[in-house]
Amino acid sequence: MMNVRMKNYIFLLLLTVQGVFAQVEFKATVSKNNIGINERLRIDFTMNDDGDNFEAPSFEGFKVFGGPNQSVNYSWVNGRKSFSKSYSFFLAPTKKGTFVIKPASIEIAGKIYKTNPVKITVGNAVAQPEPEEEEDPFAIIFGNQRQRQQQQQIPPPLKGGDGVHLVAEISNSNPYLNEPITAVYKLYVSPYVSVSDFRETASPKYNNFWSQSIDVKNLAVQMGKYNGEDYRYVVLRKTVLYPQKSGKLQIEPLTLDITMQAPTGRRDVFGRMEISNGTKRVSAGAKTIFVKALPESGKPESFTGAVGNFDFRVKPSKTTLKSGESMQIEVSAAGKGNMKLFTLPKPIVPSALEMYDPEHKENVTTPLTGTQGTISDTYTIVPQYKGNYTIKPIAFSYFDLNTKTYKTITSEEIHINVLDGPMPTAGDDTASAAKQTVTKSDQFAFIKSKTELTPVKTDDFLGSTLFYSLLFAPFLIIPIIVLAKKKKEAIDSDVVGNKIRQSNKLAKKFLSEASKQLGNKEPFYDAMERALHNFLKAKLHIETSEMSKENIQELLVSKKAQTETVSDFMKLMDNCEFARYAPSTSVAMQQDYDKAVGVISELSKQI
Repeated sequence: MMNVRMKNYIFLLLLTVQGVFAQVEFKATVSKNNIGINERLRIDFTMNDDGDNFEAPSFEGFKVFGGPNQSVNYSWVNGRKSFSKSYSFFLAPTKKGTFVIKPASIEIAGKIYKTNPVKITVGNAVAQPEPEEEEDPFAIIFGNQRQRQQQQQIPPPLKGGDGVHLVAEISNSNPYLNEPITAVYKLYVSPYVSVSDFRETASPKYNNFWSQSIDVKNLAVQMGKYNGEDYRYVVLRKTVLYPQKSGKLQIEPLTLDITMQAPTGRRDVFGRMEISNGTKRVSAGAKTIFVKALPESGKPESFTGAVGNFDFRVKPSKTTLKSGESMQIEVSAAGKGNMKLFTLPKPIVPSALEMYDPEHKENVTTPLTGTQGTISDTYTIVPQYKGNYTIKPIAFSYFDLNTKTYKTITSEEIHINVLDGPMPTAGDDTASAAKQTVTKSDQFAFIKSKTELTPVKTDDFLGSTLFYSLLFAPFLIIPIIVLAKKKKEAIDSDVVGNKIRQSNKLAKKFLSEASKQLGNKEPFYDAMERALHNFLKAKLHIETSEMSKENIQELLVSKKAQTETVSDFMKLMDNCEFARYAPSTSVAMQQDYDKAVGVISELSKQI
């Protein structure tokens, strides 16, 4: 019996010692310390004892997408009780840089505990975010969530970051200059999760590309494979790109914020699947394109930048006409390639044929395989004289992407027969030739267009009006200098007057400053008081040490100032003194300022 009691006492003693020496732990842990701008972060604030008044940090540099999610865990192992409580937040960075998440605080048993600060480095966007170690509650889902809750089979646990992927599929990462490539953006979603909404936060930028977007009218869900696993996906965007610069080019990523629901892998007490709601940011990642320059060897002179496969034609509307009638010549290119990025060659006609600017037409479509269709320039030609004229063949060159070589198509000669009209003369031919060959406007540059004449006979400076004006000017200036000097000496000798003028200037200065400080109590009354003191110095000829209230009042009365005005002045000085330590409104300050202006004006008249 004694041994049993002794064992009980020892057991209670051990429990007491364990409670005394148990330490409270409150710490912060993150899923990772280095993330990309398009990734998200999980931070847990965990304690081993229950507490109250939890205060989270401000999370400077991050946007909170979820939390706080609170979880509590009790366990008994071999008669020992363990407790764990945590607050979880899900963060997305707002900019790149290095940030410190400040400590969180909580009150446990009357004491305040704080977590350790956590340093996070945010870098460039990554193509595929690295999986996080903990289970991601923001895995994205398509489909009917209610049906999934009714399923009895527990879905396999999703790895952190799995469940949803935004992918940019580039058809060719090493094209030629002006060779079309396609960028198709697909959102892959696991069959165990669902998406309720998504919002585009960053659009892709196609610097140094000519781009044409293809409308995606409906987001049809399709089945596909991602990393060998079954996924559903939708095509969000399709774009055809034509690189306009050779070398290394980069496509900025598309980024989405997605609202989703994901199974946690656990069931509640009623056997239903637990679902977590949240928001997740996904990015397609930046894509690098290496553009090859077109070969220089074999490049024809008639090449104007056409890349693809084309058919070239030059077609006249008629070849026989009368003088004064018009005809059209259509220059067209049809096929598949960079139809909007090159110019068609221009026909060269004889000087007797007047050719007008062309009418440009485009009948072009842009499917996912690239731009195709027909472009044309139609020229109107009017003959001026009777005769037979020949329009030389026109050459059109392009780079064929199939054979990786340049090809040239040359049109046939066009013979035009003008049946009647005036015959060209030698003068007309010469004039026409001159009209075509003389293009410079500086052919008479050797002849000066402005004269630069100098007078033959000039007047001498000696004896001129300017000469006598400069000669007698010093004698006229001397009396003015003498008078100005005497005036300055008289002003300098008047010491009392100078002091009065200086005080008046200071009074005006401080009253002006007080008007600027209306609304700011202490600066206003300080400027007001200095203005009143300087006014007294100017009018009563006293110093600051002599400015007692009794002395000021006696001097003002002796200067024959009215008793009422003197009383108002003394009250104004009292207001300036007491207003610094008492509440004051803008209306009261305006009233004091107006009163000061009126009192100073009255005293100036009375003294």
